[in-house]
Amino acid sequence: MSILDSFRLDGRVALVTGCTRGIGCGFALALADAGADIIGVSATLEPGSAVEDQVRTMGRSFTPYRCDFSQREQTLEFVRRVKEENPVIDILFSNAGMIRRTPAAEHADDIWDFIIETNLSSHFILAREIGRDMVTRGYGRIVFTASLMTFHGGMHIPSYTASKGAIGQLTKALANEWAGKGVNVNAIAPGYIATEINPELRANPETNRFIVDRIPVGRWGLPEDLAGAAVFLASDASSYVHGTVLPVDGGWLGR
Repeated sequence: MSILDSFRLDGRVALVTGCTRGIGCGFALALADAGADIIGVSATLEPGSAVEDQVRTMGRSFTPYRCDFSQREQTLEFVRRVKEENPVIDILFSNAGMIRRTPAAEHADDIWDFIIETNLSSHFILAREIGRDMVTRGYGRIVFTASLMTFHGGMHIPSYTASKGAIGQLTKALANEWAGKGVNVNAIAPGYIATEINPELRANPETNRFIVDRIPVGRWGLPEDLAGAAVFLASDASSYVHGTVLPVDGGWLGR
């Protein structure tokens, strides 16, 4: 196999959560472009969505599901159904996530519980249930979406920071158990990516200027800036990469 061929995903099936917009949509399109068929899921996904149309235009199949990952019962039912209807899932991109901005002293229990369930607990459940089958087959790729807050504390986002810090540790914990069983577990830590969850940061001139000035490349990232890392970690090109949290941040962490 040539090095370029090792990046191909032909014949693979990839499950991408939070796929309707932003980073998750970018992941789904990148994996489809590399040859994978896509199982897409989000809380609002409808048949005939824009991401489905784009994936099908590439000649790949797209199977849509809806699930609100803040609701444990929905997560468990989704896992049962998707495994029953798709016996082989080669790649899991566990990406769905939310953020709520309030100072720590005002960060209510319901906000904390909502974010931790969505951003952490549901990810473990998906990885456990789908990863178990990957271990049995002796092959699989699991990629979590981490964050700069996997490394930093942030401000006014304590539940988000806690969830993303834990995702980094979960990545390592699962990799330690499954690396020798043919399953690669890694994470991508996006930098400041322009998506639907951060318009207020970009709209505030002072905040936007601070962020852009601190990024060595001098701009916000776009979802497509994550495509190369996504395909790499999903493919055989990363066969010796385990337990890594890969920053794609325009150089932010290097400052």
